[in-house]
Amino acid sequence: MFGRLMPTEGKFFDLFNQHAEFCLKGAQEMLSLMRNFDDLDIRVHAIEQIEQQADKVTTETIELLHKTFITPLDREDIHKLITRMDDILDLMEDAAQTISLYDIKAITPEAVRLSELCLECVQKVQGAVRLIQDLDNAREIMKICEEIDGLESKADHVMRAAMSKLFRDEPDVKNLIKLKAIYEILETVTDRCEDVAKIIEGIVLENA
Repeated sequence: MFGRLMPTEGKFFDLFNQHAEFCLKGAQEMLSLMRNFDDLDIRVHAIEQIEQQADKVTTETIELLHKTFITPLDREDIHKLITRMDDILDLMEDAAQTISLYDIKAITPEAVRLSELCLECVQKVQGAVRLIQDLDNAREIMKICEEIDGLESKADHVMRAAMSKLFRDEPDVKNLIKLKAIYEILETVTDRCEDVAKIIEGIVLENA
């Protein structure tokens, strides 16, 4: 739909898709990290590298926004979408670095489950981003956004249960503080995915 208007406009959607791909790679690395602590340093480094690549895409998008007279979407929506997507990877990098810096020796099943939900959310985000270039896909896009909202709610429930178990069963106060921080960062990843979904819903409602 929008891509037919001006050749330069399609570049924004290419950049959105590139960033979404980096988000997916980051989420996959995060889950691998959680499932296998043996290669922690390698996984942390990989996530840092992915985040740096995604930062370049964010910068390129914002620079293009300043150079483009007619944009395919509202300028504010473009800026909000790419920055909120960047927040997703920033948080995953924070989680990986926190695990490394806090010298966490073992991860819990609850942290693994939160990482799984992060990956599911990011997969949905990628699917929605891929479709926004053609708003004839409006119904499918809105369905995906609803699914992201449902996954965020699941993550919220998992975190609450994890916190309850942590405060009830963890005797080591230092370890409790470390794990609490990890739970909160991971749940916030799903919050940022929900933020992206809301931005995309707004784009659909404004332009469909």
